[in-house]
Amino acid sequence: MFIATNRFRVIPTEAEAFEERWKTRDSHLKDVPGFVTFHLLKGPEREDHILYSSFTLWASKDAFEAWTRSDQFRKAHAGAGQAKPTTIGPPQFEGFEVLQTISA
Repeated sequence: MFIATNRFRVIPTEAEAFEERWKTRDSHLKDVPGFVTFHLLKGPEREDHILYSSFTLWASKDAFEAWTRSDQFRKAHAGAGQAKPTTIGPPQFEGFEVLQTISA
């Protein structure tokens, strides 16, 4: 298993627009082999930003990397950066190989 995250520092006045853009876009993830689940996470609020993270679980690192080279990836990210800026700086990517899982 592989977890891919992107951390976003969202300008507080742009939080609603940021959330709406994520909730209404077609991610094309369900069409990609190895995709397991996606979560959009909202974290703590600071003076100048609200922390958000996209969290995606993949069957393997290879499956995630194949996604980043796919037509579905290009479609999902078409137009990125063309809207009014909603974040402070670019997203910060973090990738993790799952070493242990404990389930309920």
